[in-house]
Amino acid sequence: MMEWESWSAFWDMGGNAWFVWGSYSITAMLIVLELVLVLRRRKETVLRLLRLRRAAPYATGGQRMNEEMF
Repeated sequence: MMEWESWSAFWDMGGNAWFVWGSYSITAMLIVLELVLVLRRRKETVLRLLRLRRAAPYATGGQRMNEEMF
């Protein structure tokens, strides 16, 4: 484990602060972007399934599909 004399030494990271904190920042931004994209895809999928569910009675020749299937 590394030890620093002060908080400013910790934040400086021995002169490598731009690389270290830049890497953390980019990684955090990519994780947030991935979460946004996953939630957007989930919403689109749920809406698509709801549209398919509403269209199901017509696809089965007028017979209503069992609600427990969904």
